[in-house]
Amino acid sequence: MKKKLRDKIIYICFKYYVIAFIFIAVYGQQTGLKDVYKDDFYIGTAVNYWQIQGKDTLSLDILKQHFNSITAENVMKWGAIHPALNKYNFTAADSFVALGEKYNLYIVGHVLVWHHQVPRWVFEDDSGNTIDRNTLLQRMKEHIYTVAGRYKGRVHCWDVVNEAVTDNGEIRRNKWCEIIGEDYIQKAFEYTHEADPDAELIYNDFSMLNPAKRERVIRLVRDLKSKGVRIDGIGMQAHWHLNFPESMEELEETIMAYSELGVKVMITEMDINILPNPRRRIGADISLNFELQKKYNPFVEGLPDSMNLKLAKRYADIFTVFYKLKDKVSRVTLWGIHDGQSWLNFWPIRGRMNYPLLFDRQYKAKLALDAVIKIKQSTKYE
Repeated sequence: MKKKLRDKIIYICFKYYVIAFIFIAVYGQQTGLKDVYKDDFYIGTAVNYWQIQGKDTLSLDILKQHFNSITAENVMKWGAIHPALNKYNFTAADSFVALGEKYNLYIVGHVLVWHHQVPRWVFEDDSGNTIDRNTLLQRMKEHIYTVAGRYKGRVHCWDVVNEAVTDNGEIRRNKWCEIIGEDYIQKAFEYTHEADPDAELIYNDFSMLNPAKRERVIRLVRDLKSKGVRIDGIGMQAHWHLNFPESMEELEETIMAYSELGVKVMITEMDINILPNPRRRIGADISLNFELQKKYNPFVEGLPDSMNLKLAKRYADIFTVFYKLKDKVSRVTLWGIHDGQSWLNFWPIRGRMNYPLLFDRQYKAKLALDAVIKIKQSTKYE
């Protein structure tokens, strides 16, 4: 009788051991990425509307385990939060901030002043004519005071100005610049600091390794600081590729160059594009074209092991630089939680299957996650 009872207990223990093993194998790492790098820099992610609203619960499980910072992917952009004159929609933005507070996360507001996703009314009067400098400055100030002021003390960091410098090193001739002048950037930082004196304020842009752009951004930050304007950091959008940056030395030199300005360096929008990009824009849905599908969307059946290895190696090489410069880098933010969420499925070509993040479409950890975690144990990933 005792032997049967003992055998039954052993069987039950073994069964639950197997279940636990399978669960770990299926759902990935038990060590949170944020815990691995807790003494080095924030590990962040962009969250979308469905995640903010709590409808994508599997993403929220990953968020709680692996990230200690969130950025609003779209819900705080001007068009979403301020669609018409004297009309605001704070529902989604309020939920975003509440989500960050619920999990005690470092909250990043994105974005206050940008040339995309801005309604036409911002730059026009009731008759459709372009407004003057003073009117646009007042609209900018009112928007920043209202939005940043609403979340004063709750949003820890703002992307104040986004993508104001071109790749050839000039201030972008967008509507803000055309109507106000190049000092619209300065005004945006001043207004945001007035609205929330304790929030960290950063300038955010892509192609930040480009030499001409890098030098112009450095001049911009120096100029702002010389005028006593509060600017705390530079956001380097890391929309990179398997073969870009071309060298890790180039990445390291760029981070060092920005940090020498006396500001923090934040990696703000990281993903690794593994698909070939066309030399010209293809607007049609390529799922309708067999030849384009083969050429530009080669992994519709899933990512091969060889590509998973390449992606893991790429993430490892880049995180090795981040870890080496952890006294310069204050935050690394992935632009999405899982592959299915990524904007790269729709840009520059609609209808593709891209795999740029650390978790796949089934919310499972990819080899790249293990590679990034192992950087703490070794300076080289094989």
